[in-house]
Amino acid sequence: MNRLADRLRTAVRRRVEFASIRGDSGATAIEFVLLTPILFFMIFATVQFALYSFADHVAQAAAQAGAREARAEADENPGGWQGKARVVADSYIQQLGPQLVLSPEVRTYRPEPDTVGVEITAKVPNVFPGLDLTVHAQSQGPVERFVPEGG
Repeated sequence: MNRLADRLRTAVRRRVEFASIRGDSGATAIEFVLLTPILFFMIFATVQFALYSFADHVAQAAAQAGAREARAEADENPGGWQGKARVVADSYIQQLGPQLVLSPEVRTYRPEPDTVGVEITAKVPNVFPGLDLTVHAQSQGPVERFVPEGG
């Protein structure tokens, strides 16, 4: 009787071990299939966020540089400060991220007689098809004027 019980225990133990080994490998494959698209989505979303963030910083730096030029030129060169500010903003974009800030539109404006500004709107490269992201940067400040001493 002991021998029969030992054989039965051994057979059941082998059967349980074989079933657990076979069952785990299937679960792992299913988990891999289900989690891989989520992992790829998270990676691509991180890359898209980085592209957007860097493009926003480039546009803001270009707008600030253009506004600095506009502030310095608006008093001395009333007719040509807009062109100089646009050139400076465009050169910043070309230096920092020409492939990152797509189709930039640089606009100069004068909200008040003593204030000038630069506004930039541009598209961002997309990782996800059909996703159109744009960045918008604006900078303005008072016109710099030379005032002689005593007057």
